[in-house]
Amino acid sequence: MINFIRTIDPLFQQLTQPLQPLLLLFSRVWVAIAFFKSGLIKYNSWDSTLYLFEYEYQVPVLPWLWAAYSGTALELIVPVFLVLGLFSRPMAALLFGFNIIAVVSYPALWPQGFYDHQLWGMMLLVTLFWGAGKLSLDHWLNQGQAHHYPLK
Repeated sequence: MINFIRTIDPLFQQLTQPLQPLLLLFSRVWVAIAFFKSGLIKYNSWDSTLYLFEYEYQVPVLPWLWAAYSGTALELIVPVFLVLGLFSRPMAALLFGFNIIAVVSYPALWPQGFYDHQLWGMMLLVTLFWGAGKLSLDHWLNQGQAHHYPLK
């Protein structure tokens, strides 16, 4: 049994290793699309957005108007960074926190949308812990830095 595991695991690692950048890109783009679409809906129906933030959402700490503006801006700006793979880890952390606040602030979301938020949270954690991968500006910029300023 142990010999089988020692044989099969490296084989699967060799098969999956080249696909890791695609998986990391897929995760970033999937989450970015979901949040960007949400931001567009908020922006395009601004009166409804203001109503929801004032009367429905229970955003902690921030006044409802600040929450409406900052939440909408975050949903429109941060996904662009994620897709590009620029500042990926900080942007994933920011969106992960925003995702938690969205779930906490709107209990009516739980019956139908909680699964989606769990999935997005997991995809954001993948980006946070493993980075954006080779298909990102972060990787490209770090490659250039490594040649000119090696780490000691």
